[in-house]
Amino acid sequence: MRINTPILVAVLGLTSLAGCAATVPVQNTSGVLTNPAGMTLYTFDKDAADSGKSVCNGDCAVKWPPLTASASDKASGNYSIVTRDDGSKQWAYLGKPLYLWFKDQKPGDSTGDGVNNVWHTAKP
Repeated sequence: MRINTPILVAVLGLTSLAGCAATVPVQNTSGVLTNPAGMTLYTFDKDAADSGKSVCNGDCAVKWPPLTASASDKASGNYSIVTRDDGSKQWAYLGKPLYLWFKDQKPGDSTGDGVNNVWHTAKP
């Protein structure tokens, strides 16, 4: 059997690139950023854009769970990854960490928008 080496190398190269490319777990749903399950994502005014960290920790993070990133995830386009106080990773959009809201029950809920005038739906 004869193997075409350049084609084999190209196919293997594309396969390994596909395995390394992390998909950002965010989608645009009717003008609002959501996680893959369709749950609304939020930003927090107290987080400084491009600071590389989140200031929502402890009880705040219980109510506003971070959109977690794995250690192998890589930033892409407008999406970056910040390090939380506990060392875990979190996705950010335009430098602002992204969160869910514990009171949202189903896809499309956005009950966290405007909470304490510091939480806002994340929009592209």
